[in-house]
Amino acid sequence: MRIQRHYTTAGQDPYAKVPFRSATSEIRNPDGSVVFKLDAFDVPSEWSQVAADVLAQKYFRRAGIPSRLKSFEENDVPSWLWRKVPDTTALDALPKAERTRGESSAREVFDRLAGTWTYWGWKGGYFGSPESEAEEDARAYYDEMRFMLATQMGAPNSPQWFNTGLHWAYGIEGPAQGHHYVDWRTGEMMRSTNAYEHPQPHACFIQGVEDNLVEDGGIMDLWLREARLFKYGSGTGSNFSSLRGEAEKLSGGGKSSGLMSFLKIGDRAAGAIKSGGTPRRAAKMVVVDMDHPDVEDFIDWKVVEEQKVANLVTGSRVNHKHLAAVLKACNAVEGERRFTPSDNPELKKAIRAARGAQVPENYIQRMIDFARQGFTDAEFDFPTYNTDWDGDAYFTVSGQNANNTVRVTDEFLAAVQGDKDWNLTFRSNGKVAKTLKARELWEKVSLAAWQSADPGIQFHTTINDWHTCPAGGDIRASNPCSEYMFLDDTACNLASLNLMTFRNADGTFDTKSFAHATRLWTLVLEISVMMAQFPSRKIAELSYRYRTLGLGYANFGGLLMAGGIPYDSVEGRAICGAISALMTGVSYATSAEMAAERGAFAGYEDNRPHMLRVIRNHARAAGALAGKYEGLHVDPVSMDEANCKDKALVSAARESWKDALALGTKYGFRNAQTTCIAPTGTIGLVMDCDTTGIEPDFALVKFKKLAGGGYFRIINRCVPLALETLGYDEKTANAIVTYAVGHGTLDGAPHINHQALMQKGFLHDSIHAVEQVLVNAFDIRFAFNKWTLGEAFLTKTLGIDPAKLTDPSLDVLAHMGFTPKQIAEANLFCCGAMTVEGAPGLKAEHLAVFDCASPCGALGTRALSWESHIRAMAAAQPFVSGAISKTINMPNSATVEDCQKAYELSWKLALKANALYRDGSKLSQPLATAIAGADIADDDEE
Repeated sequence: MRIQRHYTTAGQDPYAKVPFRSATSEIRNPDGSVVFKLDAFDVPSEWSQVAADVLAQKYFRRAGIPSRLKSFEENDVPSWLWRKVPDTTALDALPKAERTRGESSAREVFDRLAGTWTYWGWKGGYFGSPESEAEEDARAYYDEMRFMLATQMGAPNSPQWFNTGLHWAYGIEGPAQGHHYVDWRTGEMMRSTNAYEHPQPHACFIQGVEDNLVEDGGIMDLWLREARLFKYGSGTGSNFSSLRGEAEKLSGGGKSSGLMSFLKIGDRAAGAIKSGGTPRRAAKMVVVDMDHPDVEDFIDWKVVEEQKVANLVTGSRVNHKHLAAVLKACNAVEGERRFTPSDNPELKKAIRAARGAQVPENYIQRMIDFARQGFTDAEFDFPTYNTDWDGDAYFTVSGQNANNTVRVTDEFLAAVQGDKDWNLTFRSNGKVAKTLKARELWEKVSLAAWQSADPGIQFHTTINDWHTCPAGGDIRASNPCSEYMFLDDTACNLASLNLMTFRNADGTFDTKSFAHATRLWTLVLEISVMMAQFPSRKIAELSYRYRTLGLGYANFGGLLMAGGIPYDSVEGRAICGAISALMTGVSYATSAEMAAERGAFAGYEDNRPHMLRVIRNHARAAGALAGKYEGLHVDPVSMDEANCKDKALVSAARESWKDALALGTKYGFRNAQTTCIAPTGTIGLVMDCDTTGIEPDFALVKFKKLAGGGYFRIINRCVPLALETLGYDEKTANAIVTYAVGHGTLDGAPHINHQALMQKGFLHDSIHAVEQVLVNAFDIRFAFNKWTLGEAFLTKTLGIDPAKLTDPSLDVLAHMGFTPKQIAEANLFCCGAMTVEGAPGLKAEHLAVFDCASPCGALGTRALSWESHIRAMAAAQPFVSGAISKTINMPNSATVEDCQKAYELSWKLALKANALYRDGSKLSQPLATAIAGADIADDDEE
């Protein structure tokens, strides 16, 4: 392939126009405790502190890099692309403590990623046509990719950051882990000899599971394959519907323990493994068909487990309160008779209260026995639990390490609409296990989703209508976030483009730059298939055979907001459809271009008529081909040219599909799939995206809790751009922004300001310490704690009892005499309203531009409807090879019927999958617009 330069100049350092700065990363919990710290590392100057923190905490290789390296000569590779190996002679001359190091510069990360892709691309013959141009194209590719990484135009999925280039750039190997790969030269299946020479760059896996216990491809073998994936930062999904239901007969006699018993084992195994050796949780999807005999238990699984968490939390606190009271009553008086309730009125009262709260009788007696043995109140230790998703309560119950989804067919949904019977069938013989009303089962799904945010829905018929390779079997499952949908035992590596980086100054979309980036990132993902290793022989074989890719985008919500366009608008949805069409059209055209030179994917000929039918349907949706859709049960939402003001974007999208269809018809395709819309959580942060994937913003100012601890305060940077686009002058725009995000200081605040603090005994150093924390605080109270001010200051200067310093409910400002109203007003000044509602000078007709998935802050009342989320997805879905990862946010007031309507609308608009999140449906929320303050319940209430 020829590689044209768009962002860089031949012979010039691609970083020449990208200034860098030295950064320090320190991530703290709200209480001030330090979670992570790294000093003096280099990042591009334009990167935010959040992006720098993510790179340092998540993606830097922190240890094990040899301090001295040398090139490993390869005759068939240009010298500038030679991989590196440890220079053992130079290393031996160093002290042992200095022989290894960690990454300390973003350049190192960009170079190892882009360099590895270029190295394998060279080996695979992807550059130059004719071959005499190969080195020129390889250099152009290497420079263009480094520039795009440094300027946050695109990013690969997390496993690439974790694993890619550790062998090429640093000579890191590591013991083999049972992976396999297909040799790109011979097509021969090979067993990996070390962990990193062939990295694991794929994030998304779908794995089959057979109804046997210990054989290859069976239940216990799946846990081993999952462990290999989780270890290197990837996620996996499986359809478990082949497993026998509870009490089905076994071939050797006896009865099966059922689907749920095995799902609980897999859930516990996943929970024991942190993804990629980092604090990331293992990512897992569990899919069950709606005709499985255990589907009712599966639907209610997380509902029941959430109830267990609530019981653990409440019960532990009730027990603690009453048992402590019993022990205290025993020690309140002297003499042996104090252990007898009839002689100790306080003990009698405590026992009566404990029994009334249904505290176990033997625990009440145990407290009396403890007291009799000399134990005191200070020695009392009865653990209590909380609803933190990383806490012991959630760790104790099952079902917390997977997304759960039920698989529904059009046949089932027709039975729902007709109020017909539905059969659950045994897996072993296909006989009817139970008959129930389809509508009752459907309502059970909606009720469970309303209560616990699970299960999601995958629309089996629609998914397989758009299946490019049905000769290989049905699509039965997906990856954990539901965007990659393909055959069992295949994998997909992802990357996402930051749409805001393709926005022109006049608000139009730079279609040429976007098409160029799409082409190069498609090549990145294709090369990654070639270089990758996989957790089993079968996945290696089928991934090589079908070569599925997952290019997507992020920051769509931010792009609309910056343009002054409401997310919930026909114009916004028209832009969504056009951008999605352009991306997938260019990506498929690139795939056909690669097929012309490297050959179509191995499974193409068997599926040629099916794939071309799907491509024609995509082209019809884009207006690039006339005629009716072929073989679809539900017609999709076509590209809305009339409501897209950017006509150049519409034209480019349509032309891309003409190219894709023409080239694909002539040459076939290198890849069975090329695009999907991923959630882009962590990579969205490293690209400084204000919104993820296709989603609107969750809130204008929000707090992202990280797995393993720590919070990021995230402010939507598109708000000032939107105000400028909408015609506000600088002074008014600044006032609106300041109203939303606050001043970030108490200097000049009402009631609680520098002067007021000095009157309470604060000096310059203590005020400075508070101010340092307030820059990223979401509540001023969290800046006043022992980590910020020191225990000596709190106890000696402010007179706080040392015993109270460990009490999480301690409110230092309240102790200092400030009223709740004064604290609230100072908080508004410093930390902002977290909404633009009520902002001075903002016109009412512009409020919709700033609407988010949830009401913003304590003062916000507006939020996008769940229907707007679904309609945005429907605009994109006809132009995406796979599916869309999108959780539909619903307000707390949403009903069970709303959940049902949301799922049904998704089906009617030809979506492939959907998942719902009703505010308050989970005891612990990882993303929240407000953090609850101290417990305000009366101490006498249960």
